[in-house]
Amino acid sequence: MKIKKQQESLVLSPEIIKLLNNFIKREKKGDLKARSCASEDLKKFLIKTADGSFTLSSAEINGTSETMHTHHGAIKESLKKFVEPAMLAGKFADKEKTELNILDICSGLGYNAATALHQWRQVERNIPQKIKLDMVEISKETLAASLLIPSPLEEHKIIKKAIENKFLQEKYLSFRFQVKKIPEELNINIYNMDGRKLLKNLIANDEINFKNNKFELTAFKESEYKKGNLKESLEIYDAIFLDPFSPQLAPELYTLDFFKALKQIIKKDGLLLTYTSAAPVRSALIKAGFYVGEVPPFGRKKGGTVASLSPDTISQDLPGEDELMIALSDAGIPYRDQYLNENACLIKDRRIKERKARRGKDKFASTVKTPLYILNEPEDHRLKRRVLRNLQSMGFEDFNLDKSRFIVCPQFNDCICGRGCKIFKNSKERIEEMENRLQSVKN
Repeated sequence: MKIKKQQESLVLSPEIIKLLNNFIKREKKGDLKARSCASEDLKKFLIKTADGSFTLSSAEINGTSETMHTHHGAIKESLKKFVEPAMLAGKFADKEKTELNILDICSGLGYNAATALHQWRQVERNIPQKIKLDMVEISKETLAASLLIPSPLEEHKIIKKAIENKFLQEKYLSFRFQVKKIPEELNINIYNMDGRKLLKNLIANDEINFKNNKFELTAFKESEYKKGNLKESLEIYDAIFLDPFSPQLAPELYTLDFFKALKQIIKKDGLLLTYTSAAPVRSALIKAGFYVGEVPPFGRKKGGTVASLSPDTISQDLPGEDELMIALSDAGIPYRDQYLNENACLIKDRRIKERKARRGKDKFASTVKTPLYILNEPEDHRLKRRVLRNLQSMGFEDFNLDKSRFIVCPQFNDCICGRGCKIFKNSKERIEEMENRLQSVKN
């Protein structure tokens, strides 16, 4: 099955796309004023955030659009949701780390990358540190927009320079307007493609082709990928920023299979960051082999998600209620995309069908958050009736049964089921154990 064309992915609004394509077309033909005119025209679409940085809106899909950043501040969002939780400050200051690699998926306007570089440049080091920054963005127009918006940080001008170099190399543009120099110790690569395609090439193709920016998988290599004949672990990246639009709008970048691919390229102590707290995303990360935790909230009630192959790097577990919903309800059923090539509609429809097939059979219904009341019946009579109906559909006749205590016992420091259970130290272990116990009860 072929990947849908780029315009079917979530991108900027049609008016902005038209403006940006016109700018590229005019400059390509030699119009020296094309970029300055486009920058002026773009101003009416810019949305100013609380820290003075600007963002843009996506196109509508099924009547829904999203801004690329929170109104609380685009740069502050990058800092709080990605750069700080990735613990980059310590890695930048570590004299033993002479090289650091960062992968920025859905790099957008370049704010996450610029914020990371800003923190890197604040650190004084006697020994030079090389930084490799790989930025992946499917939308050529979004990359073009980054050249036109006001730079909120000096380091954003470095990102602009890298994007301009890429566009000149691809012959999208004709002139060099960006004067900021890229430091010698900084290697920035811009990949204008679907992140899934880059991952498949990286883990199924040979490294020489990858380093030479050759990303067309041969039929043989695609076949090898589908057979699962992949390199076990490349351990490339110290940090991965995963910043697509929401899972509802861009599920293809939150699938179990996508996370399995990311697992192969992240270092053992590397950290993967995403702003979403969605149950299918956290569930998919766990099933892919990651330990997961929650980062402090910024601009919303719930915090984002941090994932790592090492439990020692996770400082804050998931909330207990989230663990229950992921382990026991259909909300925790992940998105799937076996060969990393399907469109968003197919991926969403598959999950909807799987949830429907498993709800009330081997997973509690996520409606009214049924797993949260498996021990304690709600006081509200209407809610109690709905929860009890969901419990009974799974063969649980009442609240706080012996088998209910057995299932949720991993969440307690002291065994509550009478079986002398051990302590499960982290969210991953607790979720996996509760899920296994539910299946054993059902079987």
